[in-house]
Amino acid sequence: MAVPVDSPVTGTVLAARSRPTPWVAMYHSVGDCSDDPYRITVTPERLDGQLAWLRRRGLRGVSLRELFAARAQGRGRDLVGLTFDDGYADFLTHALPVLLRWNCGATLFVLPGRLGGVNSWDPLGPRKPLLTADGIRRAAAEGVEIGSHGLTHVDLTRADDVTLKAEVADSRALLAELTGAPVGGFCYPYGRVDRRVVAAARDAGYTYACAIAPGALTGPHALPRLHIGENDTAWRLHLKHKLHRLRRRPVAGV
Repeated sequence: MAVPVDSPVTGTVLAARSRPTPWVAMYHSVGDCSDDPYRITVTPERLDGQLAWLRRRGLRGVSLRELFAARAQGRGRDLVGLTFDDGYADFLTHALPVLLRWNCGATLFVLPGRLGGVNSWDPLGPRKPLLTADGIRRAAAEGVEIGSHGLTHVDLTRADDVTLKAEVADSRALLAELTGAPVGGFCYPYGRVDRRVVAAARDAGYTYACAIAPGALTGPHALPRLHIGENDTAWRLHLKHKLHRLRRRPVAGV
């Protein structure tokens, strides 16, 4: 049946299509970036300046849980999702104090199969300690949303079915037990996705899952994110924000 152009149904669809894609920033480690071959580290001073830039623009960084809840109510245009991958121990010592100073929230994606370990998946660069179970609970107690980054940080597009289930579904169960709270978010290691991996995240019960640039797979379980690094000054952030809004396709239901 054809829907009249001026009908409430059409208006709802058009409104959904016109909603800007949420801006989700991707961070990793916060600390000394003098030895950083992957350019995944920002200093606390740089993070402070970036959050100050958001404030000057009338924006505020929040967890993805808060961002999506606001957008579901038709709000949230002034909110930016802040995500931190890998669960580095420096999140507690360097990132969290800056976030609290600017009244910002964040989502922290951790690896329950590497609690208290190091980033041994990186062949280059320094070894950095990862959060322990107690550290993850401390972050959660400060209001940080805890999500899964898989068990051990493997490329899920190359994993067999047993490994894929363990990395996606079992990691969710372990984190729920560790934190005593449901785990709604997943983050694909290396940002790599295919249809099989996206289906695994959805079937495991996650509300959303983060990638980097998922292209045609873009959706609630393959959310695009914007890498933020040490070189992202106010001018670069301005450009990245503009380009993100132009290039990213809308995410249905978000």
